Amino acid sequence: MPVLGPRAIGLAAALATVTIWAAFMLVTRFAVQGNFTVEEVLVLRLVPGALVMAPVMWRLGVMPRGQSWLRAGILMVGASAVFPFVVSTGLAYAPASDGGALAPGMLPFWTALAAYVLAGEVTGPRRRVGLAMILIGAMIVSLWQILAGSDNGAWKGHLMFLVGSGCFAIYSVVFRQSGLTPTHSLVIGLFWGTLLITPLLLATGKVTFATSSFGDIALMIVLQSFIIGILAMFLFGYAVQLLGAAETAAFGALTPILALLGGVAFLDETVTPIKVFGVALVAAGVFLASGILSRPQPAPAS
Repeated sequence: MPVLGPRAIGLAAALATVTIWAAFMLVTRFAVQGNFTVEEVLVLRLVPGALVMAPVMWRLGVMPRGQSWLRAGILMVGASAVFPFVVSTGLAYAPASDGGALAPGMLPFWTALAAYVLAGEVTGPRRRVGLAMILIGAMIVSLWQILAGSDNGAWKGHLMFLVGSGCFAIYSVVFRQSGLTPTHSLVIGLFWGTLLITPLLLATGKVTFATSSFGDIALMIVLQSFIIGILAMFLFGYAVQLLGAAETAAFGALTPILALLGGVAFLDETVTPIKVFGVALVAAGVFLASGILSRPQPAPAS
């Protein structure tokens, strides 16, 4: 008899996922502000992971069968290429502490909206209040900097964070409806992301690694491909199956706290009291949006 039930395992997977997401914000911000271009980071995320997972691709197949062409396209490149490219581009303009609030932090809001549009799911009153708090907190983090005149072009990154978060929310709902296992979804994304997107990245002429050492490249492969690209995606997919898309995504709002602390500790980012307030509001929103105060529901069948 297992010690932990499906819901407990799902919660652990969700918490591990958001921790890795915070690391993604910090590592990518450091990389694109240093020795790597956004295009180089994504190539190092896709290609090594695809090579490592090739035997699994061969066994499971790489076609998302039974899906419309639009849903198939979302499953093929939505999480593996589109989301990381858009958010990584945002991190070239704005701090990781902003990205934590506006990308994974906004994920519960976008996912609840996507679940309503695509699946007709309606959140309860408490969760709606939590989602509203997340939205207000994210707006404080972003709009206050613009209104105060201290944005200095970071609005471009903020816009990219919001777009990337929305794309991932759509992916998470489509994934849950697809019936795919987390591993199958992962290898589909890696295969098609590498096959379709890598040539486009190489064509930009920005993938040269001219300013990167071999050690830097090796470290980035481990972090971006194996930990962030493979492990986090597997854990996220597993959590979605056990908890559902909306509740899993709600845990993503914990990432702003970790990204804020990491940005200050490791990247020497400046954090104002108003930004701390915005992040705290997001954290309070996730407490409600996660459904912790609601009556426990049976976990979805895995």
